[in-house]
Amino acid sequence: MDNIRVSSIKREQKETLLFREISQLVLQLTLDDSRLHGLFVNRVKLSADKGMCTIFFYTDAGIDAFKELMKTLILYKPSLRSAIAARIPSRYVPNLLFKFDSKFEKQQRIEQLLEKIKEEKQ
Repeated sequence: MDNIRVSSIKREQKETLLFREISQLVLQLTLDDSRLHGLFVNRVKLSADKGMCTIFFYTDAGIDAFKELMKTLILYKPSLRSAIAARIPSRYVPNLLFKFDSKFEKQQRIEQLLEKIKEEKQ
């Protein structure tokens, strides 16, 4: 039981470190490559075996624009992994998987609905 808890804490710590480093790297990419403007890292999820790191991105332009940006992101994937390896002391660098994060859009939609209900009550 304690081993599971310790492992979970270590994974969360590594996720936090990965989030910070990946956010900085992607920010630098967006400054260097104008095609990636408006792309933000929302969160990072590390698999249980720490072999896969899913990076959730968000852009105001929506999922269709993200699909276009994905082509550019894939080109940067090897250099991102190399930069992560140089910045984070670890035996292995996880494989990177890029996904669109729709949580923010869902949250905005819920807030709009709640605001609409609030207005109707008045």
